[in-house]
Amino acid sequence: MQAEIISIGDELLIGQTINTNASWIGSELALIGVRVKWVTTLSDGKEDILFAIDQAMKRSDLVVVTGGLGPTKDDITKHTLVEYFDTELVVDQEVLSRVEGYFIKRGREMLEVNRLQAALPKNCEVIPNYHGTASGMWFEKEGCVLVSLPGVPYEMKGLMRDFVLDKVVEFFKVKALYHRTVLTTGIGESFLAKELEDWENRIHADGLGLAYLPSPGLVKLRISSYKGREGVELIDTYIKELELRMPSHVFGYENDTLAEVVGKLLVESNKTVGTVESCTGGGVANTLVSVPGASVYFSGSLVTYSYDLKSKLAFVNPDTLNNLGAVSEETVIEMAEGGRKQLGVDYCISISGVAGPDGGTVEKPVGTVWMAIAYEGKCETKKIILGDNRERNIQMTIFAALNMLRLTLLEKRR
Repeated sequence: MQAEIISIGDELLIGQTINTNASWIGSELALIGVRVKWVTTLSDGKEDILFAIDQAMKRSDLVVVTGGLGPTKDDITKHTLVEYFDTELVVDQEVLSRVEGYFIKRGREMLEVNRLQAALPKNCEVIPNYHGTASGMWFEKEGCVLVSLPGVPYEMKGLMRDFVLDKVVEFFKVKALYHRTVLTTGIGESFLAKELEDWENRIHADGLGLAYLPSPGLVKLRISSYKGREGVELIDTYIKELELRMPSHVFGYENDTLAEVVGKLLVESNKTVGTVESCTGGGVANTLVSVPGASVYFSGSLVTYSYDLKSKLAFVNPDTLNNLGAVSEETVIEMAEGGRKQLGVDYCISISGVAGPDGGTVEKPVGTVWMAIAYEGKCETKKIILGDNRERNIQMTIFAALNMLRLTLLEKRR
């Protein structure tokens, strides 16, 4: 079966809001075996919406519409659907009670426009919204289904998970795909594909699908079986082979994060960690504490952006800074060792680099980063050369530092 996503909103067309809804819906539908073939983004105009819906209903089995269901006058999706499906609005008492409860719970005044959100098309199946006030709607026409959902991502995802995905599986009798996702770091998409060319060819020869999903510092490898769980054992075999071939790059699966993986290793080894950061500005520390329970193993961080603070807080010798510069192996070694003493941790990560876009030299171009990890009288260092995009450089450095710690912890366990 084929599906189409229609995203409504002027803010999407002018770039004021990024259309994350479409990508999320597409990925969720793929997991239940529904292929999204078209994605349409259009303005808040009745004629545009009518035309897009009519085209979608003619060529797709499932149409998912997001946006235009709020209480304001420019939210016209509901009224347009009333016209398209030749029906009328009726007040749904259950929805009205839910909307009233929403405002009472928050101690807010409920306006007439909010009450009108309980007026819904007579011939639709109402999708209850327990996350906001705009209900979703499920329409059926000549074997095709149209689902209308609010555009607020939090609410849309709630309705999809609470109702829509299960209803789609039941209605269309689709067979869900089986996916496994492997998370890698420290290697780019093109290099990864080159290293795994033979592995990838065998995957396709066995009738499986493989997708490379890159983002700064991270490449996800998603292996899919079009026969559902019949492909579980075959996919697991390929994943085990990948683990053996690339142990320094494979760090997790599905929804794991590198910070969670590192945190688990620290808990298991009963060790603590701290950071001394320059170009990342506390980014590694922030990533570590994003994990619930990080206080068990994360002690603190020193953000030493200036020469002065590197010396005062992390005990870096001023001569090292003046003679070799902040971005040098010697400096990050002293930062890590001084930070370990200052913070009283088992492992201390230090980072200093040229994030860009300015500040580079011939010897140390933009994207040059040194990092170190001090532990048990030892200090390991690593130098990476990145690009000239500041945001990407910072994000990729955070990944590189955490992966360096992961590998160090794994080596200590052997």
